Amino acid sequence: MSDEFEQVILVDEADQRMGDGDKWRIHREGLLHRAFSIFVFNDAGECLIQQRAAGKYHSAGKWANSCCGHPRPGEATAEAASRRLHEEVGLSPALTFGFKSRYIAYLDNDMVENEIPHLYFGRTSSAPVLNPHEVQAARWVSLDDLALDIREEPDVYAAWLRHYVEQHVEDLAAWRDRISLD
Repeated sequence: MSDEFEQVILVDEADQRMGDGDKWRIHREGLLHRAFSIFVFNDAGECLIQQRAAGKYHSAGKWANSCCGHPRPGEATAEAASRRLHEEVGLSPALTFGFKSRYIAYLDNDMVENEIPHLYFGRTSSAPVLNPHEVQAARWVSLDDLALDIREEPDVYAAWLRHYVEQHVEDLAAWRDRISLD
């Protein structure tokens, strides 16, 4: 399904479903919707980050967390997170829900991310297998090094990853330390 016609879930500030809409229009109009973001760690405690494919409709070529996306109408958010993680980077660790966040970011191509993302955490010793339509590169990085690099070169990172590291780095570290290896 193309991004233009993929459906996402519109929500209110309490994350209650208010309807559905096509992903492209939702991002063009900046409507509040449900999303998920995943942070996968290896046994050294490093986080997998991915560089978005050059053909993505926004934030192309920017570094982001392990995976992010949107549940489809009628799809549980946890199931959507597992599905997309496997589709994008070929990983299938057990995912644990951590917390919800809230942000608005004005992106390139006149797109707006206005989301309530559900954050999930996983751990794996497996190497990623990248889907080139979604991801052009991936690397493992410590949270400390990631935070430093975001401060030094913020423009190479996706707005949502900057938000998570700037607003929730202690939470990310706490969840990194709670989850077990698959």
